[in-house]
Amino acid sequence: MRPDGRRRDLWLYLGVAYAGMWLAMLPLLVTGYRRGDAREATGALAEVCIAVAMFAPALGAVVAVRYGRRGGGRVWEALALRWPRPWGRAVRECLTAAAVPAGLTVAALALGALAGRYPVGELDAGSVTGWLAGGSVGLVVSLPLFFGEELGWQGYLFPRLLRDGHRTRPLRAYLLTGAAFALWHLPTLIMGGQYPGRSWYVSVPAMVVSCTLVLPVFTWLRLRSGSVVPAVVAHAFVSSLSVGMVKEFADPDAALDPLHMGLTGWPGWIVMAAFVAFLARTGRLRPVDAAGAGTGVGARASGPVVPDRL
Repeated sequence: MRPDGRRRDLWLYLGVAYAGMWLAMLPLLVTGYRRGDAREATGALAEVCIAVAMFAPALGAVVAVRYGRRGGGRVWEALALRWPRPWGRAVRECLTAAAVPAGLTVAALALGALAGRYPVGELDAGSVTGWLAGGSVGLVVSLPLFFGEELGWQGYLFPRLLRDGHRTRPLRAYLLTGAAFALWHLPTLIMGGQYPGRSWYVSVPAMVVSCTLVLPVFTWLRLRSGSVVPAVVAHAFVSSLSVGMVKEFADPDAALDPLHMGLTGWPGWIVMAAFVAFLARTGRLRPVDAAGAGTGVGARASGPVVPDRL
């Protein structure tokens, strides 16, 4: 991609999103923070740094829309920050956004258990219900942070990469957005964030695979609703409750390796690849065109997927 006027908005977005992530993680990097175990709790400083970093993609998206090659315009409309209509549909879309990653996580854990890599513990209905209630409250509270990410990835970057002049290139958009999404996490990967105890040359490729496979799931929710809100809910579930399920359902005395369990490991890759293949085969990943008409589930979106101000 040439850094000319046609790409200015794209480079603005990537520059702000990546610089924001590295700057937010700087206090942890300079103090030598390292996460060595999947059960290790995150400290207060790390929580603050992560929260700040998660707003960097949204800031990059706003900067790109406002000061990019066309500038101005309705920022929130351009980033699809709207509720699906009517309200009943909005509720259904958000419930779907939670149910789908929940089902994928359960399938991944079951596959890992069958392969002898996931140590399932004794499950008590009461404790699981209590954990689920608490985790659901935590998910709702954390939603603003995930708006910070998805306004960038699903609100701006994917639609921006989808269009190249008058051509629509969905495969390129999926792959490049997935790679950019994964590599944005590089500072946390270096510190063992998503794959504690693993070297960067293992965790970085693993993260690229995970993000490239989960991205179409988020995008499908974005396409069918015409809004980033369901993608935000799904992302929040994957990053909080899904990770929590791995710990909650496991033997409390067993070591946990995210590379071999959950959605971030090979069982999750298999499950997500199968689901993405189903979405693609049934036309559910086809984008809506600039006039709001399209094929597959995306045709029922409440507005154009490609931002009209970019």
